[in-house]
Amino acid sequence: MKTIVFDSKPYDREYLQSAVGSSQVDWNFQESRLTPETAKIADGSQAVCIFVNDLADRPTLQSLAKQGVRLVALRCAGFNNVDLVAAKELGLSIVRVPAYSPHAVAEHTVGLLMTLNRKIHRAYNRVRELNFSINGLVGFDIFGKTIGIIGTGRIGQITAQIFRGFGANVIAYDPFPNSTWANTYGVRYTSLDDLFSQSDVLSLHLPLTPETKHLINSTTLARTKRGVYLVNTSRGKLIETTALIAAIKTGQVGGVALDVYEEEEGVFFHDLSGIVPQDQELSQLLIFPNVLITSHQAFLTQEALSEIARVTVENLLRFHRQEAFLEGTSL
Repeated sequence: MKTIVFDSKPYDREYLQSAVGSSQVDWNFQESRLTPETAKIADGSQAVCIFVNDLADRPTLQSLAKQGVRLVALRCAGFNNVDLVAAKELGLSIVRVPAYSPHAVAEHTVGLLMTLNRKIHRAYNRVRELNFSINGLVGFDIFGKTIGIIGTGRIGQITAQIFRGFGANVIAYDPFPNSTWANTYGVRYTSLDDLFSQSDVLSLHLPLTPETKHLINSTTLARTKRGVYLVNTSRGKLIETTALIAAIKTGQVGGVALDVYEEEEGVFFHDLSGIVPQDQELSQLLIFPNVLITSHQAFLTQEALSEIARVTVENLLRFHRQEAFLEGTSL
């Protein structure tokens, strides 16, 4: 099955080509992101494989369909970058990897908070320059603090459980609460307003939907405790960046740890070290001493990459077998 892989990196190639059944896939790895302009290079492919920052809007899908593409395989869980209505109209099938390693993302979430809180990244840089001063590196105990988990799917649940292991008080909000799980791990569900007002740390674990876009904005930030810490390893557009920067400047937000960013497309996953940055808000976030940003790497573990590759290859081969069956039985 001829498959073009957009926005591919060395680790994508390694794990996809090592997955069981991958030899049955005719891979074409491309470093460029999928856009209406790059869609033309999919000519002759039966499937395209995309990641979180590839664009599968209506114009792109129309171009793919015209070139004979019949399947769009996402090697991720989120699908907010895909126009599902257009895909259905065009007869394109969409598959994804609904879960790979929730532990990977949850552990990165906690790691980000610990690094930011205890200034580990700043201490590391100091020591490398033989500066062994610890002035300005004061953090706080996680023990006894109130951690607010927004979204209690698998990643949110595991994150909450890790924080409970620290002895933190964990509260949560989800439109579909899991009371059995909460009772088992000592997590208390509450309203979103109460969660904002009570939490010392807010951790976001939500999909991006019209309802959740810019959930963190000037209004909701005003409801939080002064000096609240905010961690986001879900989707960048959950946070309105302009409002976040304003809240950091006033001290309403005391610290921010991000693995995702509102306008990360074309920036994250790329080496831009020799280029003058064009995104002023990202540049501003990067100079704040109380902001820590990683480049959408929370998923990046051996276990997660193996599972992404396994499910992606299975999705491709299952679709191929189904098509072959239908062709063989058609009249």
